[in-house]
Amino acid sequence: MPQRRPCLHPFAVAALTAALASACAPTPAAPHAAAAAAPVYSYKVIARHPHDPQAFTQGLIWKDGFLYESTGLNGHSSVRKVELASGRVLQRTALPDEVFGEGMTDRGDQLLVLSWTNGAGYVLNRADFSFAGTFQYPGEGWGLTRSADTIYMSDGSAQIRLLDPATLRERSRIQVRDQGRAIDQLNELEWVKGEIYANVWQSDRIARIDPKTGQVRGWIDLSGLLRQHGSGGRGADVLNGIAYDAQGDRLFVTGKLWPDLFQIELVPPAKPGKR
Repeated sequence: MPQRRPCLHPFAVAALTAALASACAPTPAAPHAAAAAAPVYSYKVIARHPHDPQAFTQGLIWKDGFLYESTGLNGHSSVRKVELASGRVLQRTALPDEVFGEGMTDRGDQLLVLSWTNGAGYVLNRADFSFAGTFQYPGEGWGLTRSADTIYMSDGSAQIRLLDPATLRERSRIQVRDQGRAIDQLNELEWVKGEIYANVWQSDRIARIDPKTGQVRGWIDLSGLLRQHGSGGRGADVLNGIAYDAQGDRLFVTGKLWPDLFQIELVPPAKPGKR
């Protein structure tokens, strides 16, 4: 005689099903702690210097007592050696008319200059700005800087390329993020005390980036710099241009078509509970 299955009330079945489902369901993972917000620094103007208001600044470095600057715009792109105190252009060479000049850094006695959309950069001898060669790269060129053993290149995205200084070939990339959010529009770059400082295009902020992880360690808010501390900003374009004098521990910033270049000092954010 076949054994009969026990008959369960529908409500009991529902309760048993719910209990089993609850027991078998995976335990929700504890939410990850949110990444701490990167601190935002303000600034103090230490000095103001003249800057050519016709210079569409793309790259800016300090080397052996002078500023070296690359400028953009087709038909107006150039590389310059500039006297800090007067803003006088001591030496200048034009890039080809079809080239929109971009970021620049040094490689010993040479200067490396990017072009925006031509996929090629230029190597110039720093002493006389004579042409010494070209180098190729895919995509756009925006900013350049270097450490002792690496050249860093931005391309307008949230990525920074790491190039071999000898061959100028790409080794790897880092993704720049703040609290998990990709930070794109990275423009002019500068190496400052082990960090990459990066202008963020069309903003008044500079990102301070960990060169190993791409994490933003802090922000520099330069709001009001030209308007409040400059000699007049009529016709001026966006903030762009960072140079660091490591020997004198001086930080310089300017912008495209700005009449002024500023030496600034960073002011850390106030600690909680203090004014």
